Amino acid sequence: MKTFVLGGGCFWCLDALYQKTRGVTEVVSGYTGGHTRHPDYDSVCSGMTGHAEVVAVSFDETVIPEDVVLDLYFVSHDPTTLNRQGYDVGTQYRSVMYYQDAAQQEAFEEAIRRNQANWKNPIVTEVTRLPEFHVAEDVHQNFYAKHPEQGYCQVIIDPKLSKARKQHAQWLAA
Repeated sequence: MKTFVLGGGCFWCLDALYQKTRGVTEVVSGYTGGHTRHPDYDSVCSGMTGHAEVVAVSFDETVIPEDVVLDLYFVSHDPTTLNRQGYDVGTQYRSVMYYQDAAQQEAFEEAIRRNQANWKNPIVTEVTRLPEFHVAEDVHQNFYAKHPEQGYCQVIIDPKLSKARKQHAQWLAA
């Protein structure tokens, strides 16, 4: 079992994608990378904590290769925009990969090199050591599955899931 901690805009988007991914055993939304000891959603959204919205994605690598988990990450957001994803603007929405050891760092850097060919502009995804991970409030866990009727889910998340399905259908549930 492996766990990657990834940020790519609003954590609801990554959570929705990985909850539907074959071989993923758990997805936990949270915050990391900042200077506040006990961040919460409101404080992180203020942009003043330094934390990013992230997900901790645990997966069984005998079912899904780590390269596929990382390639899905690069399909699910625009890694070429600094501190923003669409209408979500601020450092809390940065594209960032938090590694736990040298092997993860190398896997993340290789994924950036591999996926650069899919983007016209340079990938600006930050790769940095994982500091303390803070679990987000319960309302943010598995948000899309609980609220598919919400406007954000329909307008922002649904197109991202559709794009991921086009490129990685064999790994995603309907």
